[in-house]
Amino acid sequence: MAKSKSKADASPDRKPVLRSGGNPQIAKGHGDAPVQAYIAAMPGWKSEVGRRLDQLIEQAIPNVQKAVKWNSPFYGMEGEGWFLGIHCFAKYIKVAFFRGLSLDPVPPVESKSSDTRYVHIHETDRIDEKQLVSWVKQAGKLPGERM
Repeated sequence: MAKSKSKADASPDRKPVLRSGGNPQIAKGHGDAPVQAYIAAMPGWKSEVGRRLDQLIEQAIPNVQKAVKWNSPFYGMEGEGWFLGIHCFAKYIKVAFFRGLSLDPVPPVESKSSDTRYVHIHETDRIDEKQLVSWVKQAGKLPGERM
């Protein structure tokens, strides 16, 4: 019996489903391809910002590992776990630093998780690329989350 495809399975002629808040529903997977599929499916201005975030993360850590889990891109170090995640919301992109409390300076937005800190990027925001790269480099040296 043939296995039926879910709505998350994107065919070349069908756009991915957008979940609540406009977050793309992308099939989980490891590597650059599922992350690029997520970025391409980010709605409106968020796709361009997602591409830039991905570029900055790769520039900061050239051997960064990538995956899509729970409809969000994750970045980490092989054998060390995940240090950063990205998620779309209706009015902003959330960049999560899973060990954010250990970063200097600490990213501005608190989390319910004691160690996680966020940066929210809105459409009219100008990304402080120097600060973001600094946080990514610092985060890449810390033990990541095992998910």
